[in-house]
Amino acid sequence: MENLAKRFIQAYNKLDHTIKSLYNFKRGMPFSDCIRRAVSLNSVVRKFEDDLVDFSRLRNAIVHSSGDSDDVIAVPKQEVVEKIEHIAKLICTPPRVYDTVCRKDVLSVDSKVSVKETIGLISKSGYSNLPVYKDGQILGVANGQRILNKIGNVINDNLNVCNFLEKTQIEELVSGEKENFYTIASKDLTISEALNLFYQNRKLLVILITPNGNFLEMPIGIVTTSDILDINKILENY
Repeated sequence: MENLAKRFIQAYNKLDHTIKSLYNFKRGMPFSDCIRRAVSLNSVVRKFEDDLVDFSRLRNAIVHSSGDSDDVIAVPKQEVVEKIEHIAKLICTPPRVYDTVCRKDVLSVDSKVSVKETIGLISKSGYSNLPVYKDGQILGVANGQRILNKIGNVINDNLNVCNFLEKTQIEELVSGEKENFYTIASKDLTISEALNLFYQNRKLLVILITPNGNFLEMPIGIVTTSDILDINKILENY
C-alpha cells in the first residue's frame, strides 16, 4: 500500500518540476499557483486543472514533511495514483502531433490555380483546407466555406459566377488576409501545444508542420480543426 503513496509522490514531484521548468516559474511557488498560472499556457493543465489542484491538497494529506524527508501518513487509492501518473505522462512526455494525428499527405495548390480548379481539388480530395503557395512560400489557406462565401458575394452583386470561377486565381482570395487562418510549426510540436494554438486563435484553420517550423520550408504534415477530437481522445488514452 505504501508503494501507492510513493508512486503518487513521484508523479507529483515530476509534474511540479516539469511545469516550473517549462514556464520558468519560481522554484518555491506553490503547486496550486503553478497550475492556475499554467492554465492559459498548457492545454493539458487546462483540461485537468481541477484534478491537479485536488492533487495538491491530497499530497499534503499523504505526507508530512520533516527536515529533508517526507513521511507517508496516508495512502491514496489505486485509481487516483493511475490518474496522476497519466496526467504526468501527458505533461512531462507529451506525444507529438507528427507521430499521432498529423496527416502527412499534404495537398497544396499553386497561387495561379483558378478558383474553379481549387473547388474541384477540395471536392475530389475531401480536404476543406488547402494551403496556397507562391514560389515556395505560403500565401494563405483556401478554405471551402470561405470560398463559398466569396461565391455568395458574387451572386449577391449580380456578377457572372462562371467568369469569377474560371478567371479568378485563388491567390486573389487568400492574399492579404487580415486573419491568421494558418500557422507554421516544427515536427516537434506536441499535441498539447497544438491544442493551445487552436485555443489561443479561434479562427485558426490549419497548422502546417515543417521540419524546423520555417515558413520557407514545404510542409511535411498538416493538422486541422477536424483533428481536435482525435487529439482529445489521445489525451484520454495516452
